[in-house]
Amino acid sequence: MRDFAEYPKGLNRPVFRRTALAIAISLPAAAFATTADNDTQRQARMAQLPQIDVVGSADGTNISRQTGAVTMVSSEELQMIQPRSTEEALRRVPGVYIKPEEESAVVVNVGVRGLSSNDYKTLVLEDGVPVAPGLFVGNGRYYNPRIQRIDNIEVLRGSSALRYGPGNIGGVINYRTKEPADGIAIETSVGSWDTYKTMIELGGSSPSGDGIFGAVISHVKSDGFMDKGYETTDVMIKAGTAIGRDQWLGVKFTHYENDANISYRGLFLDEYKRGEKNNPAPDDYFLTGRVSFDINHLWTIQPGVELNTLVYWSDTYRDYWRFGVDGGASATAGSWVFNDNVNGNNRSFERIGAETRLTADNSFAGVNGEAEIGLRYLKEEMVDQTVLAIRERPRTPDNGRGGLGRDRIDAAESYALYAQNRFDLSDRWSVTPGVRVEYYEQTRKNRQNGSFVRTRNTEVMPGLGSTFQIAPMAQVYGSVYQAFSPALNGDALDGMQDQELDAETSVNLELGVRGSNERLNYEVTAFRMDFKNQIIPANSNTNFQRTNGGKTFHQGLEAAIGVNLDGGFDVFANLTWIPDAEFNGNRFASDGVTINTPDGNRIPYTPEFVANAGVGYQQGGLRTQLSANYTGSQFTDVGNTRAITENTSGFFTGKIDSFTTVDFSTRYAVNRQLELFGAVKNLTDERYIASLRQGIYVGPERSYEAGVRLQF
Repeated sequence: MRDFAEYPKGLNRPVFRRTALAIAISLPAAAFATTADNDTQRQARMAQLPQIDVVGSADGTNISRQTGAVTMVSSEELQMIQPRSTEEALRRVPGVYIKPEEESAVVVNVGVRGLSSNDYKTLVLEDGVPVAPGLFVGNGRYYNPRIQRIDNIEVLRGSSALRYGPGNIGGVINYRTKEPADGIAIETSVGSWDTYKTMIELGGSSPSGDGIFGAVISHVKSDGFMDKGYETTDVMIKAGTAIGRDQWLGVKFTHYENDANISYRGLFLDEYKRGEKNNPAPDDYFLTGRVSFDINHLWTIQPGVELNTLVYWSDTYRDYWRFGVDGGASATAGSWVFNDNVNGNNRSFERIGAETRLTADNSFAGVNGEAEIGLRYLKEEMVDQTVLAIRERPRTPDNGRGGLGRDRIDAAESYALYAQNRFDLSDRWSVTPGVRVEYYEQTRKNRQNGSFVRTRNTEVMPGLGSTFQIAPMAQVYGSVYQAFSPALNGDALDGMQDQELDAETSVNLELGVRGSNERLNYEVTAFRMDFKNQIIPANSNTNFQRTNGGKTFHQGLEAAIGVNLDGGFDVFANLTWIPDAEFNGNRFASDGVTINTPDGNRIPYTPEFVANAGVGYQQGGLRTQLSANYTGSQFTDVGNTRAITENTSGFFTGKIDSFTTVDFSTRYAVNRQLELFGAVKNLTDERYIASLRQGIYVGPERSYEAGVRLQF
């Protein structure tokens, strides 16, 4: 195996580490630049730093105001699940499907309500800030927040998702990070595949109580399932201070690095049938890093009127070093046969954004309500290079190895305006109309020949939602709204030409009922999505290689329930049923020629059924949970190929069978300072195909983890 330390990382951003260090040093000073003022209200407010929430706290009032389906994964649930990644945590959310590629979820694939998990039409946020490296320039897969710093997760569907964008067709997922708390906690664990995890949480507050500071530092090193080793270091620092009696300032800094021995290549079919567990591409490396800095300001102008302003910046790199293969020899051998040519498919992303939201209680013609108005500015840039090594491995960070096969800059600038007003027509019935307008401009520059291309688009997305409390334990909600996902630069400006693409849009409808009390909580939602302008490649080398040529139709049902039983037991379950996730009508190339006729074919990576169910038990300091996760069968290509086969480009297609995995976890609090925990994933050791790409991705085998948490 080649030493990945010799692969240069983040070459496009030499300022990466210096910027990170400068910001990190500045944070503690900001935390304790407090005023002498001190009162109970400000101290209570500082218990949570100002941030833009999708839902807010999990109490009934915040949820009942949402005109769409809402799922909250609490910190207690995350502690009990002991997830290895955010992917595992999202299993508790109905309507969400994950296409796993490796257990650490360095690369994430999330599908919602029949949208393929290969696509990126669900907006993912962390503390209200977009985390995908590029919302307009692409690509959403290259960064995934580490679960170690996540406190809880909120997922929103329905017209309330219009408050956020772009890419909000499936809804919004918001990871809320841990808040600083006085003291220090150390958590360490060991597990299968020589996995070692260490996490330190620390926090403190100023003597007045107006300023707080905290950090979460984690490190994970593992040989990985199938020898797909990885090493991850993640640092999050948060601080905040009160400014006078009615303003609060919060800052957050993150630094993330991950070196992963993973590739797009999987096993051949016969290798999978023989039970092989080797890394199919042992010399390929996926190297990623990210630095981010957020500033959040909250101003309570007067009772019932608040202004929340957020400014954020991030810098991400993704360097992907892959060895070439001999296609013919690989097909004959039934495994990948590599040559000595290694290329770096390397990208770096920089983003700066600002968003402000004003919420105000109001009254019109005797009808009480609440208005929310938001503005957002976003600018992002991607440097996209292919480094031609043409030798056994790269050794220096210059371009002299073999030159650059590609060197271009994709950039985008966007402005968004959002407004809604909730009208409380009675103490049980509310109606919320809203609209979102997004203008965006995308450019591409080829730095090798100086060519340049530009395109512009404006999208207007109206929505209308309503809630009605028909009984103490039953609130009906419903909405109709339009959502959109922009054509990314790689599609919109393919071939250095404006492809004149419209954004992918969807008219979404949903109707549901929910309720909760101390013993029972439930939510049932029916949904329908009419999706159009799907961006697809043409079947020939015409002037326009990409076109808006397809429609899809999605409808189904999602449900979740949790019940607290006597004797310390509780049960939970969620189900997603999507009978229709299919292509609707022919798909056309730009010259009007029919590409194919997949009318009625199922969309790739959209299982009809996904379910999660389990039982928990708590007695004294002991908590345990047993859960089962079911994923239905699914197709992996638009042609709905059934037999797993390799095409001429080296990609595998075919139908993936359904599979069920069972997990067990337990925690025992010895006292306030000491807690022991452990988990077994895939308890029955089921072997299954998780996904297909250039080969078969195998689902992780049975694995174990045991650890200890010390609190001081």
